[in-house]
Amino acid sequence: MLSILFYVFAGVTLVQLVYYLIIFGKFSFAPSQKVKSKRVPVSVIVCAKNEAENVKQLVPLLAEQEYPDFEIVLIDDSSADETLEVFEAFERQYPNIKLVKVENNEAFWANKKYALTLGIKAATKEYLLFTDADCVPSPRHWITNMASQFTQNKTIVLGYGAYNKIKGNFLNKIIRFDALIMATQYFAWAKLGRPYTGEGRNMAYKKEEFFKVNGFISHIDIRLGEDALFINEAANARNIKTCYTPDSFTYCEAKKSFKEWFSQKRRQAVTASHFKFSDKLHLKIFNISQVLFFVLAIILLAFQFNWMFLVPVIALRYLCSWLTLGYSAAKLKEKDTMYWFPVIEIIVTFTKINVFVTNIFSKPVNWKSSPKL
Repeated sequence: MLSILFYVFAGVTLVQLVYYLIIFGKFSFAPSQKVKSKRVPVSVIVCAKNEAENVKQLVPLLAEQEYPDFEIVLIDDSSADETLEVFEAFERQYPNIKLVKVENNEAFWANKKYALTLGIKAATKEYLLFTDADCVPSPRHWITNMASQFTQNKTIVLGYGAYNKIKGNFLNKIIRFDALIMATQYFAWAKLGRPYTGEGRNMAYKKEEFFKVNGFISHIDIRLGEDALFINEAANARNIKTCYTPDSFTYCEAKKSFKEWFSQKRRQAVTASHFKFSDKLHLKIFNISQVLFFVLAIILLAFQFNWMFLVPVIALRYLCSWLTLGYSAAKLKEKDTMYWFPVIEIIVTFTKINVFVTNIFSKPVNWKSSPKL
């Protein structure tokens, strides 16, 4: 019986090696990117709801970007605080700011996708660059770096939305490690010509791509995933490009408690459940193989299976995964998360199991709306 389990374990490990070395390695072992400045016209779009303090910091940083042709589209999504007043003050201060005021209506009550649609329609530039109100872009050259990846055919660009580092905070390392794995996956699959998601805190696309798929209409009744579900529908091997130069990153604060992060993971899981079947399949295969690796390894170790066979398989898997993610972490400036790799990986893996089980019995609050179309 143990011999059969070992063969299954070896097969699971092989699946993991394929993912880490062949699939994820497509990004991890890719050469560094070079930035060739371009002059494509860019609209930077920021949608904010009750983010007065955050936008006071963000908007001046956007206005100081060194780029020859850009505007800033600020969307106030029916804020109840002073966000609109702050936006209006910035509109008077900077000539390249356009303000879009969104009022709630019966059909799309508090739906960010509706607010973003209004902002996209109001944008006057051909290329759109998105970030969130609670994010901060790399100083001065963020637009230049993201826009540099556009070509005549490559009209969607995926960037990296990082989290600020908090020294000595283990939860912060867990969250950043999880973001590292997610980014490694979506960058790698995009490089393989199978893009499936992106990070709304840092992505760009040509305006026409939005209208080719009728915007968010196919998932407008789902409050979540305005970024991920759009990329899942609109991106393909012909139009996708990635950008991972250090000056292309955006940064925001990570969740401060495990409960908040767990809620975020639940929302991400609900969003992923609406991906195309093939995308859900490759994500499930990786996640299941990861869980089985740990479970079978524990069982075989507990029953003292022949260590001369077991230990080399475990060591090979850890060596390959550590190497692959280490190269990825170096690209994304997350090297410190790899010091705790074996421990953090187990925590993240079993958190995913908890998320899966929890979402079976209940969905995150306000994940779906019912627009009266």
